[in-house]
Amino acid sequence: MSQHENLLKKIEDKTYTIGIVGLGYVGLPLMWTFHQNNMPVLGFDIDAKKLNQDFKDY
Repeated sequence: MSQHENLLKKIEDKTYTIGIVGLGYVGLPLMWTFHQNNMPVLGFDIDAKKLNQDFKDY
């Protein structure tokens, strides 16, 4: 299986972890959308206030 096919399979199986850099007005809703669709997702931001918030605040 090629790398391309392997990547597509992981995306289809929802086993590929998505990384979002920046949890502002674009990154946070994008992260939430992936999470709501059962995709593993990691969010990165340098603003400690954003990192300590709960999704329930939105």
